[in-house]
Amino acid sequence: MKIAKLVAYEVLASGGYPTVEVKVTLDTGAIGIASVPYGASAGKHEAVVLTDQDKTRWNGNGVLKAVDNILNTIVPAIKDIPTENQIDLDTQLIQLDGTLDKAKLGGNAILAVSLAVARATANAKRLPLYRYLIETYHLEPDLNKLPQPMTVIIEGGKHADESTDFQEFCVVAKEQGSVAENVRRCLETYHQLKGILKENKLSTNGGNEGAFAPNGIPTNEKPLEFIVEAIKRAGYTPGGELGIAIDAAASEFYNGNYELKLENRQFTSDELIAYYSEWLDKYPFVSLEDMLAEDDWEGWVKLNQILKAKGIKHIGDDLTVTNIGRLRKAIENDAISGIIIKPNQIGTLSETIACCQIANEHGLITITSHRGGGETNDHFIADLAVAVGSAYVKVGPTRGERVSKYNRLMEIERELRG
Repeated sequence: MKIAKLVAYEVLASGGYPTVEVKVTLDTGAIGIASVPYGASAGKHEAVVLTDQDKTRWNGNGVLKAVDNILNTIVPAIKDIPTENQIDLDTQLIQLDGTLDKAKLGGNAILAVSLAVARATANAKRLPLYRYLIETYHLEPDLNKLPQPMTVIIEGGKHADESTDFQEFCVVAKEQGSVAENVRRCLETYHQLKGILKENKLSTNGGNEGAFAPNGIPTNEKPLEFIVEAIKRAGYTPGGELGIAIDAAASEFYNGNYELKLENRQFTSDELIAYYSEWLDKYPFVSLEDMLAEDDWEGWVKLNQILKAKGIKHIGDDLTVTNIGRLRKAIENDAISGIIIKPNQIGTLSETIACCQIANEHGLITITSHRGGGETNDHFIADLAVAVGSAYVKVGPTRGERVSKYNRLMEIERELRG
């Protein structure tokens, strides 16, 4: 199969700025459409999101340069590659760009093409996308154990104004049961949380991801107390059916020291680890993510030893950015026990899946995740999570661009369970 037609254009993402969408039509008539998100909080080692920097349009955040790169540079280079050869196509895209961070053509331009071609080819083969990915990359997920919800229910940092210093507090399904049941449990907890925030005279404003962003919250620990209570009020046991995960996004409050503005405190790496350690026996943590800055390798190694002893997963995101080289360094240093997967951090489908395969080979869990700043209605990551055997899918609890991922995950469950 070959590409008969490819069009690219701007569409709106959830942050109110444009992103890139691509529509591919194959010579069979099959069509694939993909749009790529961007993050409000992004690691410095991520693939470049190419924007126009034209201040007269979208405050400089238009993506017409990326669109132009697709139409005038990428399409001529890949039009004769059979679309079944996804790895060859992605390799051509990587070589065409020629930079480590996709800065020439834009990671957003490259990924939109990569994902749209995969979806078109899956449609041509009349396969669900996750089945096509399993077949193409020779993956072996246990389809009896689907990814479970990790639901952001309180957010702060760069995802919300005047809330916590930490970016995300999540409720996490611990039971390997029905995805639909576990989504319900997480969302019931979210709804109970609203009442608890009101009782504490805190706002129930929403952040970028559709979670609560309570301004006036007194400490960074308070969300943990509130979530434990919400789990109980929803009729579940903290540490039983449901646990808690945090993404601190610590790189965002690191400036030589770690500065927690909410509490007017500064910490060294060791002091911040000690600060976190006080919580470990108090709350039912499943995982902690990006609790230290993206290049604080020594701190990551120290914290990983502490968390491993407690049976808590230590998750890299800004540290690893779905990048094989940084993942290998994290594995060699024993710095993590899991990795966040975001395709737009690296820029092609094949690199994303290779990263997952390496993680799986070394016994690390993968958590396939949305983006906070500019997410789209595209639910590609749900199929991706199933195909690579992710432990969790991390997504916000409300807003159409978030719940589309849960709805697709539950649709896959219905397909598999009959």
